[in-house]
Amino acid sequence: MKNKIKLYGFNNLTKSLCFNIFDVCYTMSEQDQKEYVEYIDEQYNSERLTNILLNVSDMIGAKVLHVSKQDYEPQGASATVLIAENNFHGSETLAHLDKSHIAVHTYPECHPVSSLATFRVDIDVSTCGEISPLNTLNYLISSFDSDIITMDYRIRGFTRDIDGNKLFMDHTISSIRDYINKETLEKYESVDFNMPECNLFHTRMMIKNINLNNYLLHTDENELSEETRLQIINSIKREMEEIFWGEIKKK
Repeated sequence: MKNKIKLYGFNNLTKSLCFNIFDVCYTMSEQDQKEYVEYIDEQYNSERLTNILLNVSDMIGAKVLHVSKQDYEPQGASATVLIAENNFHGSETLAHLDKSHIAVHTYPECHPVSSLATFRVDIDVSTCGEISPLNTLNYLISSFDSDIITMDYRIRGFTRDIDGNKLFMDHTISSIRDYINKETLEKYESVDFNMPECNLFHTRMMIKNINLNNYLLHTDENELSEETRLQIINSIKREMEEIFWGEIKKK
């Protein structure tokens, strides 16, 4: 924050960022589906996810207290980092007074009755005090291939200024998009559903341009007929729009 508020004691505000990404793929066979899930499972294993979380911890100036990670069968991975944002006089016990966490989970899956496969990542960053997890958004977006991104930001609790007045917000925000760089925003359609009176902000983003080759495995779009290309693109768009709006489109 540019202008820090003088507080009485601790900053007791809790700031939570829920960051969800979806990556869509069109598979031409069951073998393609299997290979896509295996590729994603390997690309985003618990080791890499942990490194992403450690970078996030470093970006918000947090001290890592504990790391837990796990890969799952048949697919998926999780990682959790317990952090402390202040370390008063080097005391680990006091540092636990403001402990927070960062967690990530992956969900690679195939559509049971179509050629679509979807990879989902959920990241939760919860901090206490003056540091906002919104400052990590550009890094998180760049760490994944994201067709759809949904984000929730919530500030809970209250703190007091030096005169004892309650403060339910300690920084200015009108939209989560304010924290995303212009180059990234230009690539996505985006919409806000905000409740500023509740300190609750929600943003959805969907990729604008579909390069079909980015959604195919072992197949070049030039090998396909124009009719087939159009059918695949329409299927991908339909999948994205349903995820983006959170509702099933009528056929």
